[in-house]
Amino acid sequence: MDEDQTRIVTQARGRDERLDERVHCLELVDGHGLVRRHLVGSAGAVVGRAAPADIILADTEVSRAHCRVALEGEGLVVSDLNSTNGTFVDGTRLTGAAFLPVGAVLRVGRVSLKHEWRTCLEVVQTDQLDRDLTRASAYVQALLPPPLVQGPIRADWLYQPSAKLGGDAFGYGPLTDDLFLAYLIDVSGHGAGAAMHSVTVMNLLRQHALPSTDMADPAQVLASLNAMFQMEQHAEMYFTMWYGVYDRRSRRLSYASAGHHPAFLVPPAGGEFTPLRTRNGLVGAVPGKVFVADTAQVPAGASLFLFSDGVFEIVTNDGQEWGLNDFLPLILKPAVDGLTTCQTIFRDVTKAARPGGFDDDFSLVVLTFD
Repeated sequence: MDEDQTRIVTQARGRDERLDERVHCLELVDGHGLVRRHLVGSAGAVVGRAAPADIILADTEVSRAHCRVALEGEGLVVSDLNSTNGTFVDGTRLTGAAFLPVGAVLRVGRVSLKHEWRTCLEVVQTDQLDRDLTRASAYVQALLPPPLVQGPIRADWLYQPSAKLGGDAFGYGPLTDDLFLAYLIDVSGHGAGAAMHSVTVMNLLRQHALPSTDMADPAQVLASLNAMFQMEQHAEMYFTMWYGVYDRRSRRLSYASAGHHPAFLVPPAGGEFTPLRTRNGLVGAVPGKVFVADTAQVPAGASLFLFSDGVFEIVTNDGQEWGLNDFLPLILKPAVDGLTTCQTIFRDVTKAARPGGFDDDFSLVVLTFD
């Protein structure tokens, strides 16, 4: 071997040795499913709301200097720094310094950080995976339609996946000069597989590309999707769906749902809302399934609320499990100044939910028909 080749081999061996070393990490999964990974070295780290803290958490319940994490031997020890709201390890409030085992959860304010002990190679690989998933998430977001702030039909939405990639998808837009369609899909499961499945369905609907299907007929649309996406041919994945077509001339909304809870039509003055649902099975579960549709008249100024079950299936701060009826009063509340209707509802659900993010994707679409 010549000198250059020998030098390359020596450098690779040194790099491999460093990649095998283990480091302590505090890992936070934020509301968008993105991992923020903080390495804790020999100098330790102060967790707080603002500099000069080493790990800064933008949470009003976190003190400026909240707690300190120190390396002792081959483990981590955490100490509260007289914080206002306390420091917790696996749900137990600290009264002094405490060992933070690998896998334990450190809660500071409303933020949870998990202690992981990873090799440098694992850190490099997971950082690369995070970047790849972030790009994939950006692609999914780019397929969603822009809000409509003007015109006879206005549209607002808020989408927050529970993981880096979610299984929800939705869309709306003109089908013809007089027809306007809207839909929401909720694929079983989470992660890349569910996201790929929902994107495939969404692209077909965006392009109005279902073969031999009248896109203005909700029952036909669901039947075509059911034939194309049988679960045994798609990794056992199925999805629920709501699909509707609004006729501007007659102000009539044709709709069909497949295993999905109702959408809700709210009159302009509020008060009583109308659930819009047809009792069809899941898409992809039964071959040859016949789907049925229904219609509703839309008053001028009425709003249609279309959402996934992740919007209302939460566990509250006091440990109660919400259902649809717990959520519905929120759609009748007026929007808060400076926030859209969707942002107001998201704020109220977030306040009610226990810390740590949602267990399922949060997808909410509000259409208003002038």
